[in-house]
Amino acid sequence: MIVVGSTNPAKLEPVRLVFSELFPGLEVCGVEVPSGVSEQPIGYEETLLGARNRAKAALAQPGATWGLGLEAGVEFNAQGAWLFNVAVILRADGRWGMARGGSVLLPPRVAERVRAGEELGQVMDDLVGRRGTKRGVGAVGILTLSRIERVEFWRHTLELALPPFLRPELYPQAGYDGALGVDR
Repeated sequence: MIVVGSTNPAKLEPVRLVFSELFPGLEVCGVEVPSGVSEQPIGYEETLLGARNRAKAALAQPGATWGLGLEAGVEFNAQGAWLFNVAVILRADGRWGMARGGSVLLPPRVAERVRAGEELGQVMDDLVGRRGTKRGVGAVGILTLSRIERVEFWRHTLELALPPFLRPELYPQAGYDGALGVDR
């Protein structure tokens, strides 16, 4: 069974799409688990840590053979604030995969509020006058006029985390404990 460390439909659907093609018959379910990081992770390290924590908690669920953690973060640099996502995939046999997905530049007024400590989903809800956008098209869908929605954004990142499982001969691995580089 594949357990995702989230019950957000915009995270569960891409997992179902990707894994049903590669591993037909595996059940996908979501569980609410703590990320152990800020509600809105800032920077790559915090975002990776949140994804790893979710994946480990998901894999610890009864019956889980795969644990997935999906975390969206915001990174600030000289050009502005960037929304990006990270996927961590853990398997009960100790194999793991991870990927950082694409990124999109956030509008300055959105970036300012996120920098002040607000969670991106709430900021985007306020921007468009709707509730729950992070459980649907997400910020990426709003900003691209739905040319890329959150499900597709996550799907690409998941696909990029799979090579260690698809081509294990190219990825000799020890267990994932400590291997993801975010031990804190």
